[in-house]
Amino acid sequence: METPDQGEVRIGGRNVTLLPPAARNVAMVFQNLALFPHMTARDNIRFPLVERKVVPAVAEARLAAVAEKLHIGHILHKLPAHLSGGERQRVAIARALVVEPNAYLMDDPISALDARLREETRVELKRIQTELGRTLVYVTHDQEEAMSVADRMAVLEHGEIRQLGSPRDIYMTPASRYVARLVGSPPINLIPGRMDQAQSVFRADGGELKVPLANRSQAGAGGLELGVRPEDVRIVSPDRADAAHAEVYELQPLGGYTIVDVKYGGLILRALVQGQTALKLGERIGLLLDPARIHLFSSEDGRAFAHGTSATAAA
Repeated sequence: METPDQGEVRIGGRNVTLLPPAARNVAMVFQNLALFPHMTARDNIRFPLVERKVVPAVAEARLAAVAEKLHIGHILHKLPAHLSGGERQRVAIARALVVEPNAYLMDDPISALDARLREETRVELKRIQTELGRTLVYVTHDQEEAMSVADRMAVLEHGEIRQLGSPRDIYMTPASRYVARLVGSPPINLIPGRMDQAQSVFRADGGELKVPLANRSQAGAGGLELGVRPEDVRIVSPDRADAAHAEVYELQPLGGYTIVDVKYGGLILRALVQGQTALKLGERIGLLLDPARIHLFSSEDGRAFAHGTSATAAA
């Protein structure tokens, strides 16, 4: 549907650059579904198999297996008009999976599902992809979905790839402030400040917070932002000499953990506390940041300088 500016598009070792979409043996699922309104869910799923002249018994076995995986066996007799948005989306996914193509292209395929079904379906999609051993190109605006499904992630901004790597690489060593803010929930904390070359520490602007660093001459003397994820912020006694002073601003208990918003100078930072907490609103606390898990970004262009105390400079 699009012609590359240069190079080739290969699927399974085959050059498909100049082939029409129908000849590429690729199955697609889009956010805007395209089911045949006059066909039942069963016939919609079976349609590409009929077009490919798959033996009826084989086609029926594939249909039954996919319907069971996606929990749609009870709606196969219904027309699309009588299905919910989530049910129509699962039928569209089933129609793609049943073909067993060389590759799958999916654009926000589970966005219409409720939270429980979305979690179940993404786990099932990942398992199916692993079993079939086929490439799945999956577009989503949900970073949690991307992190859980992907073997490799491409983070795009304005149509350009900002970073390509494993979910772990994207999370642990983001190439820029943009990438760091895109992944992770709650989002990363960003603290403006400068590098004190004499003492090899990062000093926050207008506050007492400082983080010991290794040799960070790469960062220069310009403005920086220190990024630290909520799980790497420790809440300690305000009496500790090495802690920065802050106060509890908001509490969000979520069962297994609590999100604690803390007020530090003019900033609101977030910390994750396991389980429930006895902290009270307005309580004075101390803050410690794990220097092995911090990130340094340019305050001008957002480029990452380095990650952690022992990390080398970012590329």
